[in-house]
Amino acid sequence: MDEKLTHEVAGIQEVPTGLDQAIWGKLDAQARPDRSLGRLEELAFRLARIQQTLTPAITGKTIFTFAGDHGVAEEGVSLFPQEVTHEMVANFIRGGASVNVIARFYGIEVSVVDIGVKGDFEGMPELVRRKVAHGTRNFLKGPAMTPEEAVRAVQTGIELVQEKAKQGVNLFGTGDMGIANTTPSTAVLCAITGLSPDEVTGRGTGIDEQTRRHKAEVIQKGLSLHRSDPKDPFDILCKVGGFEIAGIAGEILGAALCGCPVVVDGFISTAGAMIALLISPKVRDYIFLAHRSQEPGHDTMMKWIGQTPLLDLSMRLGEGTGAAIAMNLVELSARVLNEIASFEEAAVHSPESA
Repeated sequence: MDEKLTHEVAGIQEVPTGLDQAIWGKLDAQARPDRSLGRLEELAFRLARIQQTLTPAITGKTIFTFAGDHGVAEEGVSLFPQEVTHEMVANFIRGGASVNVIARFYGIEVSVVDIGVKGDFEGMPELVRRKVAHGTRNFLKGPAMTPEEAVRAVQTGIELVQEKAKQGVNLFGTGDMGIANTTPSTAVLCAITGLSPDEVTGRGTGIDEQTRRHKAEVIQKGLSLHRSDPKDPFDILCKVGGFEIAGIAGEILGAALCGCPVVVDGFISTAGAMIALLISPKVRDYIFLAHRSQEPGHDTMMKWIGQTPLLDLSMRLGEGTGAAIAMNLVELSARVLNEIASFEEAAVHSPESA
């Protein structure tokens, strides 16, 4: 990790615990049975703790959908051709993708970032152009990216969050787009945990079993070729990672630096979260896992992080779709803490007064 990034990441603060008792006290005083709102109370507690206030508020919501291509796609590991990454970015900008529809419903901004798409884009002023390179390299033929590219991609995610935070955004969501990106995401998982690719490689966009086995073999060959250090996030990114994975890791680091919660989408985003945690374990308390992906390796990722997801809707899309739905729950939790009357305010007998 370069000197500038090391210095910046050192600024991430652990979430303080001084208000914990007061936050739970406010929740427990509400006119309802104790812990009856379940995980909504957990969310309210975590949000108030991050913001260090008994009256948390969401002032702006943004999902960053990072788009990048992957050289390993040439190994036939995906159902779709690589051109679809470029085409889907255009669809995001037009507002016609799944994440656009869901985010619009919840009033969330979707910021689409070209961090490593193979082709270039004409027009599209709404597109955030932060291209590190025209896709990663095929990790069966060499490292996926250079150390300088890995640092630049992570730094990009940090900077984008910092820019939005200055504009009043204080709730972030992660998203991705990149044909074949479940392959490097699975490689990241295996590089960190030592699991066999055949155990955790899924069907991605819908490949058949024969292609899934081929995909697992490709990942295994890449891991055997590079033998990355499981404790070195930049070594893993350089050898088998992806630019959008690195950008998502940076977004998570940036959210923690700004003292903001970040809702992590599905499988690809959680690979980014694992990288972010290797860079700075302090980011864990800022992370909210959105949903359980249908990818078989996702449960292992979430257990490694130490959290359970907010939702299980049998989704496997990416883009930030699950994050958009879960961000709504985080925002709702602020209302739970702020607006539910206490037993005293509602003139309702509490259990202690019975």
